[in-house]
Amino acid sequence: MTTPWSPQEPSAAAAGESDRDLPAEGQFDEGAQDAAGVDPTVSREEARHGATGATAPAAYGRAVHDAAPVPGAADAEPAADTVDPALQVQADVEELAARAELADEYLLIAQRTQADFENYRKRAARDAAIAQERGIAKLAKELLPAIDNLERAVQAALAYAGADAGAKGSPDAAPAGDGQIVDGLKLVHAEVLAALGRAGIEPFSPIGEQFNPQHHEAVAQNRVEGAAPGTVIEVYQQGYRLGETILRPARVLVAA
Repeated sequence: MTTPWSPQEPSAAAAGESDRDLPAEGQFDEGAQDAAGVDPTVSREEARHGATGATAPAAYGRAVHDAAPVPGAADAEPAADTVDPALQVQADVEELAARAELADEYLLIAQRTQADFENYRKRAARDAAIAQERGIAKLAKELLPAIDNLERAVQAALAYAGADAGAKGSPDAAPAGDGQIVDGLKLVHAEVLAALGRAGIEPFSPIGEQFNPQHHEAVAQNRVEGAAPGTVIEVYQQGYRLGETILRPARVLVAA
């Protein structure tokens, strides 16, 4: 006899067919899942909740948990910028030593520069003095012939005045004009010698001195009684010198 079927109780055959048609949890067909765009590693429950947006809060919670600092982690690991004090002191000492060495080098360069400048200043002053002395000497050499002629003019004027006075029988009988000319020549000669003296140039007449070929020029040699051989007994032309430099040697007569 057949048992009547109740709508509330599904038959075993229907239940069996339903279980066979549905795959077990976690055993979805990979092809179907790929076609549907579903991750095969996601369970059915997660996929169901994911469809409704329930997995976003969970993912956010896990991210916050991962980003949260672990208590005691800062105390357990030392800071990366922590430096050993001994190493820092050694580095500072080495830096100060390098700066001191550089400062000594700069000081040595400054001292050398100062010494070079001082030598240059002295050399420039010496060269200027030598150039000035050469200029004075050159000018004096050009003036010496004129001075010699002025001396000859004075001597000639004196000789003429003396001869004229002797011819008239009295030295006071010489014309007043001749005396003024002689006085004028003497004054000019004295002024020229004074100007040379202010420039450091002076005449010298080595009568009675021993003959020196560096300072004297022997014109002649003659035997003179009472004069030692090699002694200057007469000066034909005065010599001139500038300091230790002989501008013109004296022309002399030397005793034999």
